[in-house]
Amino acid sequence: MSARRVVVTGVTGFIGGRVAAALAARREGAGVELRAVGRGTPPAWWTEAGGTWTWADLSAPHSLRDVCRRADVLLHLAAKVAGDEESCAAVNVAGTAALMADAGRHGVGRIVHLSTAAVYGKGPHSGTTVETTETAPVSPASRTRLAGERFALDAGATVLRPGLVLGAGDRWVVPALAELVERVPGHWAGGDARLSMVGVEDLARLIATLALSSRPAPAGVHHASHPEPVRVGDLLDRLAALGVLPAVPGRRPAWEECLALLAATPGRVSERQFSLLAQDHWYRGDDIWHRSDCPPGPGVEAGLAASADWYRDHLASLR
Repeated sequence: MSARRVVVTGVTGFIGGRVAAALAARREGAGVELRAVGRGTPPAWWTEAGGTWTWADLSAPHSLRDVCRRADVLLHLAAKVAGDEESCAAVNVAGTAALMADAGRHGVGRIVHLSTAAVYGKGPHSGTTVETTETAPVSPASRTRLAGERFALDAGATVLRPGLVLGAGDRWVVPALAELVERVPGHWAGGDARLSMVGVEDLARLIATLALSSRPAPAGVHHASHPEPVRVGDLLDRLAALGVLPAVPGRRPAWEECLALLAATPGRVSERQFSLLAQDHWYRGDDIWHRSDCPPGPGVEAGLAASADWYRDHLASLR
C-alpha cells in the first residue's frame, strides 16, 4: 500500500463514521493522511486519531472549492436521506456535482461514492444485478441520490449501492422492524422474503479497502450488500433470541392480511417501507467483494450479537 491522502465526507454519519474509524485504524505505518470535510466542528475522536478537518457545506457548492487539493482519494459518504425534493437536491445533486468537479480540478485518482439500493424503488426484486434492475426511485432522497450518481460516474468513481445497513447506530431498519412486529404480528407472508443487507462494520471495511488498496478501484455501479441475502423470518427470530425484539408469533399471515393489519394500526412505518422489509429486495452483490479482495465476512445475522445491547438501549429510549 502506497502513501495516500484521503478526503472523506460524512464522518459524523452512521456509515461515514465507521469508515473514518477504519481508516484511522490503518493509518499508522501506512503513510495515510486523513482529511474530513463537513459542517460544524470535528468529533474529538477524529482529531485524536490524527485526522484534519476542512469546513464545507454540501448545500453550499461554493464552499467545496479546493477541498480536494492534494488529495489522492475522495470518499463521498455524506447524503441527505430525508426531506423535500429541493433540500435533498441541494445536497445530493448540486453538492455532489460541485464536489466531483473539485476532485476533477485537482486530479483525484480514486473516488468512492456511497449511494443506496433504494434507487430501485418498490420492487419486489429477487437476485437481480445492476444491469438487470431498473431504477425507479420513489422518494425525494432516493431520486436525488440517483441523480447525484451521474456526476460521480462521470468522474470515474466506484459507486456503491448497499441495501439495508445494520449495526450500532442504525436508527431505521431494526426500529422499523420493532414497530412492525407489533402492528403486524407473525411472519409476514411466511417470512420467506429475502433482503440484501450488510453490517455497517463490513461495509466500512469494504470502503476502507477500496480507498487504500494498491489494486485499481473498479469504476461503475456495484451492489455492496453481503452476497448472501437474509430471510426476513430468520432475521426476526434472531433479533428475538437476542432480546432485541419480542418473540414473533407462529402466525404466517398472507400479504393481503398483512396490509390490512398495517392499515388498521397507524404508525410511523408506511406501506411502502413495510414492503421494503417484508418482500424480496435482494440484489446480487458478490462482485465488488471479489474485485477488491475484501472478504465479506460471515454476514449480518452473525454480527447482530455485537450490536444487540445498542439496539436494546435505543429501542427502550423510543418508548
